[in-house]
Amino acid sequence: MIAIGGAIGTGLFVASGETISTAGPGGALVAYVVIGLMVYLLMQSLGEMSTYLPVAGSFGEYGSRFISPSFGFAIGWNYWYNWAITVAAELAAAALVMKFWFPTVPGWIWSAIFLAILFGLNALSALGYGESEFWFALIKVAAVILFLILGVLTIFGVMGGASPGFTNWTVGEAPFVGGGMGILAVFMVAGFSFQGTEMVAVAAGEAQDPEKNIPRAIRTIFWRILLFYIGAIAVIGFLIPYTDPNLLRAGVEDISVSPFTLVFERAGIAAAAAVMNAVILTSVLSAGTSGLYVSTRTLYALAQRGQAPRFLGRTNKRGVPMAALIATTLIGAACFMSSLVGDGNAYVWLVNASGLAGFITWMGVAWSHWKFRRAYVAQGNDPKDLPFRAKFYPAGPVVALIMCTVVILGQGYDAIFGSHDFTALISSYIGLPLFFGLWAVHKLVTKAPKVDPKTADLARS
Repeated sequence: MIAIGGAIGTGLFVASGETISTAGPGGALVAYVVIGLMVYLLMQSLGEMSTYLPVAGSFGEYGSRFISPSFGFAIGWNYWYNWAITVAAELAAAALVMKFWFPTVPGWIWSAIFLAILFGLNALSALGYGESEFWFALIKVAAVILFLILGVLTIFGVMGGASPGFTNWTVGEAPFVGGGMGILAVFMVAGFSFQGTEMVAVAAGEAQDPEKNIPRAIRTIFWRILLFYIGAIAVIGFLIPYTDPNLLRAGVEDISVSPFTLVFERAGIAAAAAVMNAVILTSVLSAGTSGLYVSTRTLYALAQRGQAPRFLGRTNKRGVPMAALIATTLIGAACFMSSLVGDGNAYVWLVNASGLAGFITWMGVAWSHWKFRRAYVAQGNDPKDLPFRAKFYPAGPVVALIMCTVVILGQGYDAIFGSHDFTALISSYIGLPLFFGLWAVHKLVTKAPKVDPKTADLARS
């Protein structure tokens, strides 16, 4: 359920309309299929490592053990600020969503309330986070399944009037609007939508029976992606033409024109906007709870490895790293406050750095898996003995690494060749110098060498 919850969010409920408007129904479908394949390969890599070595803050641990301590330091801090800043972004989104029902209440009040809720859920225990995320994910899954059922019934004319047939797949430039460049543009949105699926590896450090439960979650992720994302894009493509101006207007600020809301309304569901607003609020809270959980565990793991202040590596009687939780909460609150001061430019740059950090983490997963398997074999082990063995190795991590690189480099295409907005270009890539700066400084200070596969630490305890 954590894996499902990490993958379903506003990227599906809201941004899916923009992808169809940009690339057409066929282009959006191709983009999501390709990115879905990339995520599937990454989760195979992550499943192999996290089942063999289930640890909290796993990304930095894998990087340190199998690539180099400096890379592990950089990827660990990269993943921490990725989700610490995302918590701030979700607080801002929650305030916007609540304006739907309470337009006169200042947004910062709602953000403060939701921050207290997120902190409370994480302060209870790992069980508190797991239980809340289970129910959040269940609500989102139910909404998507209902959407798919009603969408299919509408496509066949059972609900909402006459069947549209394939009309919306042939109108104007459909099904592929903008050709290859349109698909490339959608890659970025699709990739950001899928971020969060890797959270299952962080939760593995506190999961019961990880050798059984983690592979089970990993094996079903591909089918979840196929059903939820590909199915939803196909339904929207059949029912709403890419030329519909509502697809571009859809956003957290205007839930009434979310493609999900439009489809529910055409199927005759009363109060569709209110229902979808509640579902999207659930998605925001889910992302905030998960972001606070994984960033706290990552900071705790950094402290455990001596890469963060030692007091952050302590836990209370319930096993919660309370000092790391408080520190991460304060950083998230500070980042949110930066959006309220001045013109909010500092906040925009932080969010851009956070978005890119997710792709950097995925590249780190692919590279770490490549090095992990080399170390495992170099030390005389047989891959057949692994608790979970990734499919398509060695092609899987190599293909995923290349695809992540294409997405990262391609996100600046429009700024360079289209709008010529070089401020946007710099802000889009600000995460790269931050990551390489962390890597370089640690290397210069510690002189830590890269890891030799023959001596890599494969100890499981």
